[in-house]
Order: sequence, then structure tokens, then C-alpha cells
Amino acid sequence: MTPHMNTRRAAALAAVAAMVVVGVQTGAANASPNTPGDGSSASPRTTSPAFSSASARMSAIKSAQTEASSTAGALALGSKEKLIVRDVIKDANGTVHTRYERTYAGLPVLGGDLVTHTASNGKLKSVTRATKAKISVPSTTAKIKTAAAARKVIWAGGGKPVLALETVKTGVQKDGTPSRVHTLTDATTGKKLHSYEAVETAGVGNSQYSGKVDLSTTESGSGFELTDGDRGGHKTYDLNQGESGTGDLVTDDDNTWGDGTGNDRQTAAVDAHYGAAVTWDFYKSALGRDGIAGDGKAAYSRVHYGDAYVNAFWDDSCFCMTYGDGADNKSALTGLDVAGHEMSHGLTAATANLDYVGESGGLNEATSDILGTSVEFFADNATDVGDYLIGEKIDINGDGTPLRYMDKPSKDGGSADYWDSSVGDLDVHYSSGVANHFFYLLSEGSGAKTINGVDYDSPTSDGSTVTGIGRDKAVQIWYKALSEYMTSTTDYAAARVATEKAATDLYGADSAELASVSAAWSGVNVS
Repeated sequence: MTPHMNTRRAAALAAVAAMVVVGVQTGAANASPNTPGDGSSASPRTTSPAFSSASARMSAIKSAQTEASSTAGALALGSKEKLIVRDVIKDANGTVHTRYERTYAGLPVLGGDLVTHTASNGKLKSVTRATKAKISVPSTTAKIKTAAAARKVIWAGGGKPVLALETVKTGVQKDGTPSRVHTLTDATTGKKLHSYEAVETAGVGNSQYSGKVDLSTTESGSGFELTDGDRGGHKTYDLNQGESGTGDLVTDDDNTWGDGTGNDRQTAAVDAHYGAAVTWDFYKSALGRDGIAGDGKAAYSRVHYGDAYVNAFWDDSCFCMTYGDGADNKSALTGLDVAGHEMSHGLTAATANLDYVGESGGLNEATSDILGTSVEFFADNATDVGDYLIGEKIDINGDGTPLRYMDKPSKDGGSADYWDSSVGDLDVHYSSGVANHFFYLLSEGSGAKTINGVDYDSPTSDGSTVTGIGRDKAVQIWYKALSEYMTSTTDYAAARVATEKAATDLYGADSAELASVSAAWSGVNVS
């Protein structure tokens, strides 16, 4: 599965804090069921963010935007800079986390995102910035050195901010996945500064079911359609081997869908629709989040993409998941953890918006693996039992082995078990191994054990012993770090800081949970 990159005065802050709490619930979100590996019963000090309604969340964002100018002044931003609110989260202890994008002289600042953390009394506690550099360029009218179709921006992700031009080249990747490559070049010299692929893929392989499942459908005319009215109106479409548009909404006469094999075209739609529903429910129950963007609005799914397309992908431009049918056109890549993985690329885009390149790209991809795995455990499905194997049901390698292993990532032949200075040069699917390994260690600890019938044996870089805190707590820490402390340019060292802050917020500075977070990062050589 490939990650997604999205195509981002003290008194004044007190006012902002007072306004953005409107409509925010402070009660605890429902916790997901206890799962293997939960070794501690301590409750977190704060809980996942929750709004009384989607409109309440939008009201909080609107209020924060109204005060954005005052906030910019309080942060001592330059006179040409403006803040654009992307999200607002309020913890149970009253702390408000407001995520912003920036503009400079009206131009988007890429790599300039920041998050303010404001106490319940309105006092600014801290600011998390994607870059510490002052946003300023000599001129925004420099002579253009690249194509006329480029968008003029400020690129701040590479150190010193520079006036840049962003071009987008569309096409097709080697495996048939659509491609949308964003390239940034220096507006005055034409030098290439940065590039990334904006379409994220999933895995490769065959086979996909979760057995007999309940589906939320909608009655229409004399039949039924795959529209989930319980979860934001999520729809599932049949592309009929096409590669654009939405295709046809999947319908049925008697509300009994598919036959469990790839011979029936509805089967792929069943798995995709079910996976989207379980992921939505996991977000709401475990994370207190109402849909991918937290606004109660659903994405949509497309199945039967292309001819013998052996992959799946998330595309933020359509806010949708797309699944191929595999090499034989009868083995759709709609495994439950794949669906959770793809939807979670959307969640990452809506929160930290981690760049899909270098170490941040590895963290992006790992986030989807972490949440996809968590969805699989949450589902408690007897046919697809929860495990720390990625894509094990889609038989990507044709020999029954999974796509990735979280306990020891290098077992796939390419992923990194531990951090070193070259990790950022790896493909993001391989650099993700460091964070996947961290998450396994944090959840289950090091050494040999058997969970749900699967044998694991997780080593550490320094031979240390790590004691796990349970997957439920590990997910809460990762999500809080992602949604409140990570930015577009977060690397592994910054991810350690972010998760340690999250663990401190949730469990305290003297907690066993925080100690385990630090130990797990040291176990994968991130200091």
C-alpha cells in the first residue's frame, strides 16, 4: 500500500480558545473492545476529540478563522502572512489544538503548516511548526523559469523559503495506477526543489473476503443500492474496468449481495463497502472522529478498476478509494486491512498531511498500516482475524505470505527494521518499517509470542527489552500525535517527540505508557 500525499497576542489567543470550544464535547469517546496485548488498565487523562455534530465542528473552525489575523499577530508572523484554519481539536482537559496552513503575499506556503496548543484558560502553551524558518522571499514577481501552467507558491519545506512554481504531471504508473506528480522548481533559477506522487496505492495480490457480513444499504425504487445512510452516505461504484469517473452505483434486487467469489461482480463491492463501514466505525468508536475529515461526510469506493490491475489506491482529489481486480480479474484487492489502510491515507491528509516522500512519507505509509491493522482487530471478524501482518488476505506474493510484517519489517525483503541516516532514501513502503516496528513494540513488546494464532518474534536494535502497553493505548497515542503534533515535514526524530508529547498528555509525565513510548523508539534506533 502506498501512502498518500495531499495535492496545507496572548489575549487574542484567549479569545480564540474561548470561541473554538463551542459545540465541542468534553466527555470520553467510546473505547474499542479490549484486545490481546492490553497490559495496563490505567485510563488516559484526556480522550479523543469529539464534536456534538459536524456543524459544531465547522462552527469551531469558522470561529478560529475569524480570529486568525489576531493569532498571526500573537505568533509574530510577518505582515504578509495569513493563517488558514484546517482543523480544531479540543481535549477533555480543555486544551485546544488548532491546525493552520499559511499564505505569504497571497501565495500558498507549502511546508509552512503549524499547530497552536492553547490551554483551557486561553494561554498559548506551545506551537508545533513544520518549519522554524521565517517566511520571507525577496520578491513574489520573479521571472518565471518554467511552464506557464505552473502555480506560484512559496516552498518552505527545504529550509530557507523560496519562491517556487508547482507543476502537476498526470499519467500512469508502471503498474497501471493513475499518476499525478507534483514538482516544485525555483521560480528564478528553474532548479528542481521537491517532487512527490499524489496518488497513493495499496497492495498487490489476490483473494479478499471477510465471510458473511451485514451491509448498510438504501432502498431505491424496486431494489437496493450500496449507499450507507448510517455512515455519511458512503457509496460503492462499479467502474466496469474503466479508469475514470465513478462508473455505476452498485444495485441489487433482493438486498443479498455477491456470492463470496470473484465470479460474481458484486463480491468486490461487498468487501469494499464493508471495509469502509468498519473503518468509519473504528474512527468513531476508538478515535472519536466522525469520518475521514471529521465532518461527517463520507468518501466513496470504486471497484473493478482497469484490466487485471493488481493494486488499490486512495486519491484525495476525488476523496475516494479505488480497487483493482488482481491479475486474474477475479481477485479484488479489497481486504479489510487494505480498506482501512486506504481510508487512513485520507485521514492523514486531513490532519498532519505528511509529505509522501522521505521520512515523512514513511510515516504517512506507516500510519495507514497502523490504522488498517487496528481496523482489522476492531472488526473482530472470525474469517479475517486481527493480526500484525499487512495484506495477508490478498496473497500479494502468490505464496500465502503477507505484504508487510510489523513485528520484524525486514522479513518482506526490503523494509527497514531500524532507523539510520539512509532510511529517508528508501521507497516509502520500506521506510515505513521503522514506524510499523515501533508500533508493534509499543503495543505488544519485544520477544517471541503468539497472538490470535500467529507467531511473532520482535527484536530491538540494541537488544533491549520493551514492554508493550496494548494496542488500544498505542493507537490513541499515535492518533493524538498525528492529529495534534505532527506536521507535513515531520521526520522520525520529530515523530518520537510528537508521540512522547501525546503520551504525556494522555497518561502523564511519570507514566509507564510514556516510558514504553521512549523505549520502543530507542528499540528501533530513533533518538
